[in-house]
Amino acid sequence: MSDYVVVFERAEDGGWGAYLPDLPGVVALGTSQDEVSDRIREAVDAYAKEMTEIGQPLPKPIATTGTIQAA
Repeated sequence: MSDYVVVFERAEDGGWGAYLPDLPGVVALGTSQDEVSDRIREAVDAYAKEMTEIGQPLPKPIATTGTIQAA
C-alpha cells in the first residue's frame, strides 16, 4: 500500500474539495473537511478497485509536500 498526497481546499462558499496530484481525476467535494476526507477515501478505493479490475497498477506516488513563506 502506498501513501499519496491529498490536497484539501476550502471554497469561497465554505465547502471543501480534495484531490490527489498523483491520481488524476480522483476528486471529492463536501460541506466539511471531515465529509470530504471520507469521500476522497471512497474515491481512492473506487479508483484502486477499477485499476485492479482492468489489470493496471496504481501509479507510484511522486508528489511531496512543503511550504514556502510569501514575502
